[in-house]
Amino acid sequence: MTDTDSAIAARLSGTVRIVGAGLLGASIGHALSAKGVDVVLSDTSPAQLRLAIDYGAGRAAREDDRPALIVVAVPPDVTADVIEAELRRFPDAVVTDVASVKLEPLNALRSRGVDLTRYIGSHPLAGRERGGAISARADIFIGRPWVVCRDGETRAADLALVEDLALDVGAMPLEMTPEEHDRSVALTSHVPQVVASLLAARFVDAKEGSLGLAGQGVRDTTRIAASDPALWVQILGANAAPVVAVLDALAADLTRVSDALRAPDAPGARRTVADAIRLGNEGVERLPGKHGQNRRFEQLVVMVDDTAGQLGRLFGELGELGVNVEDLRLEHSPGAQFGLAEISVEPAALRGAIDGLEERGWRIASMTND
Repeated sequence: MTDTDSAIAARLSGTVRIVGAGLLGASIGHALSAKGVDVVLSDTSPAQLRLAIDYGAGRAAREDDRPALIVVAVPPDVTADVIEAELRRFPDAVVTDVASVKLEPLNALRSRGVDLTRYIGSHPLAGRERGGAISARADIFIGRPWVVCRDGETRAADLALVEDLALDVGAMPLEMTPEEHDRSVALTSHVPQVVASLLAARFVDAKEGSLGLAGQGVRDTTRIAASDPALWVQILGANAAPVVAVLDALAADLTRVSDALRAPDAPGARRTVADAIRLGNEGVERLPGKHGQNRRFEQLVVMVDDTAGQLGRLFGELGELGVNVEDLRLEHSPGAQFGLAEISVEPAALRGAIDGLEERGWRIASMTND
């Protein structure tokens, strides 16, 4: 085996059965199939199953299949049912699931008296706004956390299978209890979905002229508002208590700022608003940045003509200048034949990037601190 072959060799061996050929299930299938793993797909929708197979996410099931690992990737309201059925059907297999809520299905299975020795809950923190097999991609897990919820009965070999699954698709496995997981995703995933959706709902009755002023900030804030309502009803219902706790605290914060703005000249009003913005600064700084580090970057906004090859030329010339692009956001200027490329760079590289790009004829629209 060459070094290249070794680098891409799968940790998993044997057959992996994936139940649910939607976005996550099919994406896992693509990632494992690319490494030569034998992936079997199952779905209650024949059309979804055929589509996932046609796209190369795995093969159809056979009667003689004996999977070593089963991945349940179905909607939250049927996750417990499918886990129970798979444990019963394949008594020698380890079963995991990728539902975004971990405590409710676990409690449901416990209440039914299901033997959970071979079950390990897990959750990849990855996804897209669009669902279904047609949106599946092998690379959506790369560099993303994959939570694994073991307990005292979990066998080391079984745990290794689930961790190998995460590693084979490029994710980073980490252990949490179901309670820790659900509280964490309430804050970092479920409440942001509600907030984005409520804010985007304000656009429904807005005048067209107002929406024409929308910039990258509002687009970033509302990007996830395009998510599937039916799925999110299930997710939020399954994790209601932790979500409500965060929403109640957020509602109190909003009320405090609203009250301050009703009388902005009242004593303490400006401090209330300033504290809200400052605490937001501190919170953002705690989010892991590139390579998992909390780092601050400088930003420059470059005007890019809306013609073929211009963005590639920009990146090429930044490379020639020795400037590493830490992050990139693109915004099209309404009614204009150019876009704005907002590029994050190391502070020490900012001046060289600006001077070098201007010498090459690029127009710098602005500079900001990130």
